[in-house]
Amino acid sequence: MLSRPARIHGFLLGFADSALKHYAELLVRLLVGSSLLLVARESAYSSVLSAFGWLLIITTALMALIPWRVHHRFTQSAVPKALRFLPLIGIASLTVAAFLLQTIVTGSSS
Repeated sequence: MLSRPARIHGFLLGFADSALKHYAELLVRLLVGSSLLLVARESAYSSVLSAFGWLLIITTALMALIPWRVHHRFTQSAVPKALRFLPLIGIASLTVAAFLLQTIVTGSSS
């Protein structure tokens, strides 16, 4: 995101442009959310990881109720607005990734 912002535009706008991509995104979100819940049990940051895992699972369930064409229309209108904040989103993504990596490396709370 930070090193090649031009490439990210097409990538983000490509989400949900087909039913296959829409459902693949939902599957990945569900797997990540479930993984966070599993890791949270042994983590020093269990409440944060659990909350984020449940947030992903619940929003994924809601997205599953929405037809992919509606998701695609939303993506086409929302992504260009969000791209204005690309540097901030990139820094936030790196921060969350560092937090997750630190949580995994440091291990359990016990």
